[in-house]
Amino acid sequence: MTKPLSFCVMGIAAFGLCAAPQAAADEVADFYKNTRMTMVVGAAPGGGYDLYSRLIVRHMVKHIPGAPGMIAQNMPGAASIRAANYAYAVAKQDGSVIVALNRTAAFAQIFGQKGPKFDAVKFQWLGSLNNEAGILRVRVDSGVKTIADARRKAVILGATAPGADTSNYPALLNNTLGTKFRLVFGYPSGPAIDLAIERGEVQGQTDSISSMLARWPKWREQFNLPAQLSLTRHPDLHDVPLILDFVKAGNLAPGVDAKEAETFWRIMLVQQVMGRPFALGPRVPAARVKALRTAFQKMVADNDFLADAKRQKRAVSPTGGDEVQKMITEVASAPKATIAKLSDALKFRGKMEKAKISYIKDTGPVVATAKGGRVITIQKDGKKLKARVSGRSTKVTIGGKKAKRSAIKTGMTCTLVYPAPGQQAKEVNCKM
Repeated sequence: MTKPLSFCVMGIAAFGLCAAPQAAADEVADFYKNTRMTMVVGAAPGGGYDLYSRLIVRHMVKHIPGAPGMIAQNMPGAASIRAANYAYAVAKQDGSVIVALNRTAAFAQIFGQKGPKFDAVKFQWLGSLNNEAGILRVRVDSGVKTIADARRKAVILGATAPGADTSNYPALLNNTLGTKFRLVFGYPSGPAIDLAIERGEVQGQTDSISSMLARWPKWREQFNLPAQLSLTRHPDLHDVPLILDFVKAGNLAPGVDAKEAETFWRIMLVQQVMGRPFALGPRVPAARVKALRTAFQKMVADNDFLADAKRQKRAVSPTGGDEVQKMITEVASAPKATIAKLSDALKFRGKMEKAKISYIKDTGPVVATAKGGRVITIQKDGKKLKARVSGRSTKVTIGGKKAKRSAIKTGMTCTLVYPAPGQQAKEVNCKM
């Protein structure tokens, strides 16, 4: 069979149409070679979302045409809703801004929660770095080993913000299974909740398994794990039951329908597949979206990237942007009645208290600064203590006057006001 002549052979090349793919590639490279990109992180420094985002900042740029620069900018607030609103309507829509979101952010809009000013389906999803598995973990001295124990005894869990996994899952557990979890919310990050657990302010949290394994190497001695919050069993936790094992008649809260409860849990656990999602604004040109999705796929297969992730103890099981887009679209297309009932089941009706964040002060000479003052190190009693310094939420003074973090220099004597070494500082007060 004779193949039809291409447009180029027919002479239409004279109009420049056949050069369009190369022209598009050149346009992308020309744009990015003069661009400094920004990774807007919808979480506080030091937690899992922040660490995964910084992996991308370090490694993705070499796979983007034009090899741009890239910096990270933390914008925590309302379980990433603040960052999502910014990326959707305020940030440049030219492909220079990527937003790293809490996986619950897109679903907050779909579920009709207050705060989102975006349409999750219209975000152009770049992909996810991890097919995440969740866990319910409580201190071994809590007296709770199983879901049945949690029905009989109240346990206090730490949470970041309403609408985050750390509050959504306790709400759904209470409302479908009749557990008695209480919440203390308002912690800025997962590591801050860890500190509260160590101090005995709270007894546990719902967390990602990857974060637990990274932050608590002796977790078997420290925590009971009543259930995995995922659709499939994690290979390292073969003895821990899945939450769906409990969602059946005889185990449910009074008046809860088993089939409906299972639907709620399955919709929620879909979020774990897009465990660490990244997105672009709705009006970013298609050629740049394609180039960035391709760069993301090349990055996750890059040996240097994988080695860095391993050093950071960050599991990588990527999901492509097209698949994330499809999942969000499917959930958004669920019957409105089902979504309305699930939204109601995510309302926490137990006892909630606002976290009282404890801060300590450490004073000593600055022995190192990094990344333009984003990280500073002081020496105290022979120990080196680090602090992250936010350009937005850390108050910096030098000689009693407000200053930028970049003005902090080695040799200055500074007082760090922070939850603990390695955490983001609330204040950095320095003397020349």
